[in-house]
Amino acid sequence: MFSWDEYNEDEQATAAPAAAPAPAKPVQAEAPQAAAPEVKAEPVAAKPEAPAGASINPVNPVHRVSGAVTYQSVQAHIDAMNTADAEEEILQGAESRIKISDKAMINCRADVNQLVPFKYDWAWQKYLDGCANHWMPQEINMTADVALWKNSDGLTDDERMIIKRSLGFFSMADTVVANNLVLGIYRHITNPECRQYLLRQSFEEAVHSHTYQHVVQSLGMDEREIFNMYHEVPSVAKKAQWGLEKTFEISNPDFKTGTEESDRAFLRNLIAYYCVMEGMFFYCGFSQVLSLGRRNKMTGTAEQFQYIMRDESTHVSFGIEVINTIINENPNLWDQQMQADARQIILEGLYLETLYARDSMPTGVLGMNAAMMEEYLQFIANRRLTQIGLSEEFPAVTNPFPWMSEIIDMKKEKNFFETRVIEYQVGGALSWD
Repeated sequence: MFSWDEYNEDEQATAAPAAAPAPAKPVQAEAPQAAAPEVKAEPVAAKPEAPAGASINPVNPVHRVSGAVTYQSVQAHIDAMNTADAEEEILQGAESRIKISDKAMINCRADVNQLVPFKYDWAWQKYLDGCANHWMPQEINMTADVALWKNSDGLTDDERMIIKRSLGFFSMADTVVANNLVLGIYRHITNPECRQYLLRQSFEEAVHSHTYQHVVQSLGMDEREIFNMYHEVPSVAKKAQWGLEKTFEISNPDFKTGTEESDRAFLRNLIAYYCVMEGMFFYCGFSQVLSLGRRNKMTGTAEQFQYIMRDESTHVSFGIEVINTIINENPNLWDQQMQADARQIILEGLYLETLYARDSMPTGVLGMNAAMMEEYLQFIANRRLTQIGLSEEFPAVTNPFPWMSEIIDMKKEKNFFETRVIEYQVGGALSWD
């Protein structure tokens, strides 16, 4: 995949000659050197070769003081700065403060650095909810899990495979999810309160990746086997490949929204990301692991998966709100073709997760079987379709695992931290040495 590292290497290769020239501003010119203008002419011709969408001159010129660097020379340098542009911006800002009507989910020209006034109160509330549900994997007791895993008679082969497959896929999936958030989605969402939640979500994805590593390490698993599973197990590899393909645009540093074609591509990427990668690909594995926990097996691992599922439920809810907001603000995007594309994306995700279910549970286990799991996934697919305004694909299907709703949808009132007793340190009690 094209990465920022490769992009920067290309830019350094083409921009290297530009390091020498002095900027065009008079405060930077050095009187004794008449040859300086000749040096500036050479890199200009090479700049059109920059990738599409890239800045013509992505590296700002370095403004240096004349002579030795001292506090006095730096003061003189700052005092001599041309502040006309900044003063003009200050005047414009005083005349036109941001109003709620100036804000939009994508392609907004209002200042994204100004958090308030809120336009989408739901986004800020989800950020607060995420902060209130904070947890870390080290807080969960894994003693019973370690003993059970090391006991050759503690788990069946099918149960062990379920644990391994879940860790193998999720450890990769949450990394892809986090990369898409940080390197892609955040850049294109132009609303500050939504960006605030995306920052919280990004941290939670890091906690989830930490969790899988913590479980693998605690149980003494073969790390190479688990973390390479998305290369080596076909049902896992298919989901991984599909996710990369369906979020290609948001992972491309040269991609920009702003045209109808690019906005449609971004919307398709969001539907794949939130409705499938966050909203479907986790459900088979998580229901399997949580079913183990309901049988008093691998309770520490199941507890961590429960907290992850609650985080993911909020991620999906937020993503659905973002998708529907983009559609409401840009109704031209939601034509029959886009609706057909959205349906295809969700149904493709359903089939891939069904293949994973058949592969991970070839025989009945934990009171589940592949047929029941397929019905459950069809139930989830119906929800994703209706949440973005499309009709159900499976009208007669019901939820065969109603207990999952209590865990995922947080419908059951309970103390979120009732199984743990944790002493938290406040900032004043921490040692920074």
